[in-house]
Amino acid sequence: MIERSPHLPGFGVCHGPSGYGKTYASIFAQNRTKALRVEVGDSWTRRTLLRQILKECSETVKERWPISDLSDMAKSVLAEDPRRPLIVDEADKLVDKGMIEIVRELQEASGAPVILVGEEKLPAKLLTVERMHNRVLHWFPAQPCDLEDARALANAFAPKVDIKDDLLEEIRARSGGRARRIVVNLDQAAELARNKSMKALDMKLWGAADFYTGEPPAPRHIEQYPRRERKAA
Repeated sequence: MIERSPHLPGFGVCHGPSGYGKTYASIFAQNRTKALRVEVGDSWTRRTLLRQILKECSETVKERWPISDLSDMAKSVLAEDPRRPLIVDEADKLVDKGMIEIVRELQEASGAPVILVGEEKLPAKLLTVERMHNRVLHWFPAQPCDLEDARALANAFAPKVDIKDDLLEEIRARSGGRARRIVVNLDQAAELARNKSMKALDMKLWGAADFYTGEPPAPRHIEQYPRRERKAA
C-alpha cells in the first residue's frame, strides 16, 4: 500500500475471525512502518475518531472545535507524509455507525494509505457503501496459525518449556488455529510443566488435561423446587 502508484485506490482491508491475531499484527505493522493507529471504541462519535487520529499525530486540539475543523486539520496532517499509513482497527464499528465516510474523505484528501482492520464480515459491510468498497486496493484475509506459527508463539509465551511438535500440533488443532486460544493453551502447558518440574512436554506427559477451545459449558441441569402453597389466613 505504501509503494502503490498515486492514481491507485488507497484502502487495504484486513479481515478475519476474532482471535486470529489481527490486532497484534496491526501493532507489529505499526511499529515496522511508523504508522498511525487507532482502535475504534463502541462509544466513539465522529468527533472522537478525529480527535484520536489527531492525538496519534501528536496534535493538540481545542475542546470546542467543530467537526469540520477537526476533519480539515486531520487531512492536512496526514497529507504531510502521504507514505505514512493510518491503521484503523475495529473498523466494523465505523460502518455500523455510518462513520466510514469520514475515513474515506481523510484518505482521498491526504493520499495516505489507510488499512481497515475488522471481523470477517467487514468486506460484506463495506459492499453496502458504494463509495467505499471500490476504493479498496487490497483485501487480505487473516489466516489461521500453522505449526510454524504455533512454534513462534510457544517461543514467545512459553520459553522455559520445550513443547514437542505432537503436543503443539494438538494445541493448534484444538484451538482452531486461533492465536488467542493457542496462547491460553501454551500458558496451561507452561503451568503444567512448572508444577511437575519438567523442562519438556509432549502429548504423553500432557495426559488427560483439558485443552482450552473457547467452547462455553453446556447448560447445567438445575433442580426445580416446587413453590410452597401459602396457607389461607
